Amino acid sequence: MATSPVAQSPLGIPKSRVRQLMAASIGNVVEWYDWYAYTFLAIYFSAQVFPKSADNDLVPLLSTFAVFAVGFFMRPLGGLLVGAFADRYGRKAAMTFTIVLMGAGSLLVGLTPTYEAVGVLAPIILTLARLIQGLSVGGEFAAATTFLVESAPPGRRGLFSSFQYVSTTIGQLLASGLAALLASALLEPDMNSYGWRIPFIVGAVISLVGLWIRKGADETSAVAEEIKRGETERPKMFDFLIHYPKSALTIVGITIAGTVAYYTWTSFLPTYAQLTVNFDKADSLKVGTISLFFFMILQPLLGMLSDRVGRRPLLIAFGLGFMILPVPLLGLLTDSFASLLVVQLVGMVFLGCFTSISAAVNSELFPTKVRAAGAGFPYSLTVALFGGTAPLIGTALQDAKNPGLFPWYMSALALISTLVYVFVLKETKDQPLR
Repeated sequence: MATSPVAQSPLGIPKSRVRQLMAASIGNVVEWYDWYAYTFLAIYFSAQVFPKSADNDLVPLLSTFAVFAVGFFMRPLGGLLVGAFADRYGRKAAMTFTIVLMGAGSLLVGLTPTYEAVGVLAPIILTLARLIQGLSVGGEFAAATTFLVESAPPGRRGLFSSFQYVSTTIGQLLASGLAALLASALLEPDMNSYGWRIPFIVGAVISLVGLWIRKGADETSAVAEEIKRGETERPKMFDFLIHYPKSALTIVGITIAGTVAYYTWTSFLPTYAQLTVNFDKADSLKVGTISLFFFMILQPLLGMLSDRVGRRPLLIAFGLGFMILPVPLLGLLTDSFASLLVVQLVGMVFLGCFTSISAAVNSELFPTKVRAAGAGFPYSLTVALFGGTAPLIGTALQDAKNPGLFPWYMSALALISTLVYVFVLKETKDQPLR
């Protein structure tokens, strides 16, 4: 008896799988739009929420990036708690939870009163909002990345993995684009006063759209279904660390260089250019938007390449690139539009070799039963320690009159990760998910 053909997308992927891809990606767009709006708009609202020092105008910005870093330190907790929840009850339930949290955090940032109005309560409210968002983002990576990789057809895990950063970048583009539009349309006093609030209010509204889309997704975790039927024991929170310590440590080594490079090149670089070479604020946001679009296009191309040649060659290319390039590239920065654009685009090419396959590599190191917590916690912990502190370290070095040390810091971390790629990590592209 003949069977009806499975409907295919133009890439040869069954349409049922495309629906899964869209469910994870669209919700992820909302998550990361809200998260990155903070970074792009920090230069505007820092003085509204934190008091200025009589001697140093950088104090509000430093305080704002310190809160940015505090939000990152909730990400490991989110990766652990939401990851364990996803392993026990399924990826879909966990992704629904994270997007509700992110919308609430975004609304709270948008409604944060000024220091002048409520005093010390203003930075307390902002910090609480970032803690909520940090918990959400840490859990989002744990649940959504495993959902993406588990939804992939054979031989396409690299491609599906790349949509983690495609969707992340779309969220960044929306945040950056709206910030650039407002910066161009409003006078700076208006931007400082109320314009910075608009993107956060918008983020809270569109989180409802993401919630609706995710409710239509299908569960991917067979273990979650077995647990519901009582056919297998619920995994304990730290089972991934007890039974797979080497895999957890490997993720730390893989991620160290990637997270610093990522948050520097996609978020902090416009602010770094403003601080070091007095780059125009509005122009820096425009350059960031162009670069992010280029970065987004690279992701699926590099993901498909990894499905052909393997994960390790791309990671090694990234590691070597960021060992060598940060010092000369950041040394080329001037106050010209073309200068910052070239620096960002060149870095994005090498960075894409890491981001396009990060979700696949992490997920391939653990079995399904502990995959969400196993991939989510060590990754989020490393991001908190190194990625979340990158803007703070860069700004502090500028304040100490040593901005040239920051690219050397990135190169040193790239050396550590490259050693892991070469001597520790085994190729996983042809191995079935356990």
